[in-house]
Amino acid sequence: MKNNNKIITRFAPSPTGFMHVGGVRTALFSWLFAKKNKGIFILRIEDTDKKREVEGSIEHIIKSLKWLGLNWDEGPDIGGPNGPYIQSQRLETYKKYAQELYEKGLAYADPYTEEELETFRKKSDEDKKAFLYRDHRPENPPKWDGTKPLRLKIIDIKRYVWNDLVRGELSAGPEALDDFILMKSDGYPTYNFAHIIDDLYMGVTHIFRADEFISSTPKFLALYEALGITRPEFATLPPIMGPDGKKKLGKRDGAKDILDYKSEGYLPEAVINFLAFIGWNPGDEREIMSIKEIIEAFDINKIQSAGGKFNEEKLLWFNKEYIKKLPKEKIVEEIKKRFPENCQDEKIIGKISDTIAERINVFSDIDKMVLDGDIQYFFEEPKLSKEMIVWKKGGTLEQAKENLSLVTDILNKISDKDFTLEIIKENLMKFAEEKGKGNVLWPLRVALSGKEKSPDPFTLLFLLGKDESIKRIKNAIDFI
Repeated sequence: MKNNNKIITRFAPSPTGFMHVGGVRTALFSWLFAKKNKGIFILRIEDTDKKREVEGSIEHIIKSLKWLGLNWDEGPDIGGPNGPYIQSQRLETYKKYAQELYEKGLAYADPYTEEELETFRKKSDEDKKAFLYRDHRPENPPKWDGTKPLRLKIIDIKRYVWNDLVRGELSAGPEALDDFILMKSDGYPTYNFAHIIDDLYMGVTHIFRADEFISSTPKFLALYEALGITRPEFATLPPIMGPDGKKKLGKRDGAKDILDYKSEGYLPEAVINFLAFIGWNPGDEREIMSIKEIIEAFDINKIQSAGGKFNEEKLLWFNKEYIKKLPKEKIVEEIKKRFPENCQDEKIIGKISDTIAERINVFSDIDKMVLDGDIQYFFEEPKLSKEMIVWKKGGTLEQAKENLSLVTDILNKISDKDFTLEIIKENLMKFAEEKGKGNVLWPLRVALSGKEKSPDPFTLLFLLGKDESIKRIKNAIDFI
């Protein structure tokens, strides 16, 4: 057990297969607080509920947190001085403390069958009273040998008052207290027991948690007293609300596993920045903040108690801003990953990377561009349609042909070294305004891309280059 003055926090998920953004935000705040205070951050796996466990979940949790950069100082994959960090590997520790409570008369074996408990519950319903197990404590409980559940015997039925670092003073009356199970009949501890023992052993000083744990706090406080230990500090985080702000974010609201955001091409820095601002802000006008800046600004007193909305449009905005910050080579690398085999010309990708970056919010937008045929025309001549090449607002094929021919003359007069976006636009725009922008620029766009929607014709000319552009325009003239 640790005995120092360091801040120690932990993230302790259950391996149930889904890393919800709410859990990730809890991990983030716990991690930020440890980093801000030069403390220790622990990853612990709480796998005592074997019925809900999903194979591969521990690896999934580790992969998710590592993608976000939330690395830990102690954990199941790297060990540490107070391991193991998987609860199912610590059963003897829980049995030891359970035995101590039992021998002190602070816990007892539960002799009742499910049928007997159901009878008690029905009687409480008939009497219009809340069912409390402590009202049915056995007078002569059997010896606890591990084959029956072990329950905490709450001696002092009282009102508890405690301070929460986010919510302030909280309290609950005697009705919130009941004898709860410490050890199940299968030899595994309950969450209510195991996490308290683990926090004790690992020296955890601050627990960042979701608001659903508030109602269980009186039971936890009773167990701390029974064990004779000082509790850690609680910081109960505000809930993450759905887009309408009326209820907690759930799968029906589009909540995803955190690694879905990775596969969709979100940047981890953007996700971190976005999640940090759900329930916290630095107290100034900043929104785009590096992880280092967030750590420096993080203040537990600035965590809000009211729920914060999960606004996916805001997340897209954050991601767009972070894409803008990426070096060109990183954008080229991501583009190459998502382009088909016949679109891997590095010279062309290098030229179009800035244009693509401007048109996307997440990298998976590139997949849609490829699917919609919005990439192919950079690598091969487009298929043309006479119907499409004509300006829809009153143009004719003859006008399109004549204007494309005159565009060719203008482009030929621009030297290769002067074939820049600015000079192309300067030379063509005056002509387009004389002839009617739609009658010039629409056929030009279609001649170059074969598409009704694409980057503007000036950008297309620049990206395709002088020779390729003139070749495509002449092909369109011949086609007409």
